[in-house]
Amino acid sequence: MRIAILIAAAALLVWAADQATLDRGQKEAVVACTPCHSLRLVQSQRLSKATWNKELDKMTGWGCKIQDRDALLEYLVANYGDDKPAAPPAMSKDGMPPRKQN
Repeated sequence: MRIAILIAAAALLVWAADQATLDRGQKEAVVACTPCHSLRLVQSQRLSKATWNKELDKMTGWGCKIQDRDALLEYLVANYGDDKPAAPPAMSKDGMPPRKQN
């Protein structure tokens, strides 16, 4: 019985640590990504960890300031990894798909 309690307590600590990292990563996404584009662009992607890492390299090369890269990467993979369902299409305020500009 003690072992089960210890295992459950350890699992809760790991989850709390992981959730704290994801929370930091979400804040970092707002700070690092939104100076140049909307979060919708980020949220529409479904990339592997390696590809997200390359994307962060590219953005850093373009001048993006990332303070907590590890947390940002974990957040992106956890929420927008290639194993996540596709994002719903963008809709305008009236609920219709946006029109293409000619």
